[in-house]
Amino acid sequence: MTSHVTTHVLDAVAGVPAAGVGLTLLRHAGGELTEVAAGHTDADGRAGELGPASLEPGTYRIVFATGEYFSALGRPAFYPEVTIDFRVEAGRPHDHVPLLLSPFAYSTYRGS
Repeated sequence: MTSHVTTHVLDAVAGVPAAGVGLTLLRHAGGELTEVAAGHTDADGRAGELGPASLEPGTYRIVFATGEYFSALGRPAFYPEVTIDFRVEAGRPHDHVPLLLSPFAYSTYRGS
C-alpha cells in the first residue's frame, strides 16, 4: 500500500538518504492536532506507507525527528525537529513532502 502522504529525506551534508528518521503525521482539526500515523524512513530515506491510502481534505503536519537522527550519527544539530504543515486538497490522490536536511538548515517543496 502506498499512503496518501509520502516523503523522502536526504542528508545533504553526507550526500546520502536519511535512513531511520522518525516521522509523525498529524491532522489539524477543530484547533487540535490528532495523530494519523507514525513511522521511520527506510534505508533509501523514504516513507511510502505513512498513513492511509486516502485522507480527507484539510491541513496536516509531518514532524521529522531530525535531532534524534543526527544524535544517532554523533553529529550536533540545531533543530531538534522539523515541522512541515501542508494542505491536502480534494481530488489530489497523493501528496509528496520531501525534506533536504543538514544539521543547521533544511528545505522542502511540494513534490510529485
